[in-house]
Amino acid sequence: MNGVTNSTKCLILLSQILLEGDGGHGEELSCVAACLSRGELLDLSALANSHHVTMRTFPALRQMMTLEGNSQSAEWIENEVGKERSRIQNALSFLEPICGALEEAGKVVVIKSLDHWPDLGSDLDLYADAEGGDVVAIMRRDFQAELAERSWGDRLANKWNFVVPGLPELVEVHVGRLGQTGEQIAVAQSLVARSRSTQLASHAFHVPAPEERLAISTLQRMYRHFYIRLCDIVDNARLVESGAVDYLYLRSLGQSAGLWDGLATYLVIISDYVKLYRGEGLPLPDLVRSAARFGGKEIVFRRNFLRIPLLPHSAKLYASELTRLLLNGEIRNTLRLSLLPGLATAAALEFKLTGSDKGVW
Repeated sequence: MNGVTNSTKCLILLSQILLEGDGGHGEELSCVAACLSRGELLDLSALANSHHVTMRTFPALRQMMTLEGNSQSAEWIENEVGKERSRIQNALSFLEPICGALEEAGKVVVIKSLDHWPDLGSDLDLYADAEGGDVVAIMRRDFQAELAERSWGDRLANKWNFVVPGLPELVEVHVGRLGQTGEQIAVAQSLVARSRSTQLASHAFHVPAPEERLAISTLQRMYRHFYIRLCDIVDNARLVESGAVDYLYLRSLGQSAGLWDGLATYLVIISDYVKLYRGEGLPLPDLVRSAARFGGKEIVFRRNFLRIPLLPHSAKLYASELTRLLLNGEIRNTLRLSLLPGLATAAALEFKLTGSDKGVW
């Protein structure tokens, strides 16, 4: 790993642990891990946390440290794992009763946050098929929650963020709509209709079906943030390899929402990244590969994330979504989505002036 930046070195090490499997944890990788300085370990921990892969990488890292005789670093890593485990347990102890209380107003599905299991997202994201006023009232009544300030983007997307006493994570509730500007109704309706129950660490939740889970992840990565994390790669690679994805339904859902090109591109990017470490990509059908607009060669690691190029790549995906909504006759949703370029411009200007885009984006 000579000649690479420290953040790139950390990315490669985490990727090897995640994607090469137990057979990839050879002597060379163990030696690299054991030789990390305290500063490099701190950088590695920060990157693992921001990519939501701590619980899936640090136990293996600890084992490598122990085998190489670096007991001091192994103990430090064990403490980091313990802190993250406690955070997750605390978050789940809040998440289940919050979902139960909000069921009073409508169907509630946990989106994004639980996709990373045994890791957990930095926020607790929910979709509620309810009225916004009812959600706010329940959160205040049952959990003494305070409303976080809503940005312009939050209002367009019809979502609320809550600060709950005793819970470090924000609770983000999407109400009746999905997408950066709340333009996605088709995916939201399908999400509720096809959700399923799951049990994690003795807690029960409703979660999306695989196809809606992929659609929501695509919306977040390809149409909003324009960067991909290691958890997105590992989560969705695992989903594809499980054989649980109905690709015909996924294409139907994606086409109706104007997201099919983005969905296919996202999956091919993930497959290409997996191939870097395993020598072969994911078993994606031809209908996915033929619809992809670009692949992993266009992705660069910059500012600690795998960045998706905005021009012309993301702009073309945005135009495709806008066109499909218009052809569907979804005039209001088309108008909502048409506000996105202006919102993004305002967010960029706000960030340049103040160092934060929170009031806009």
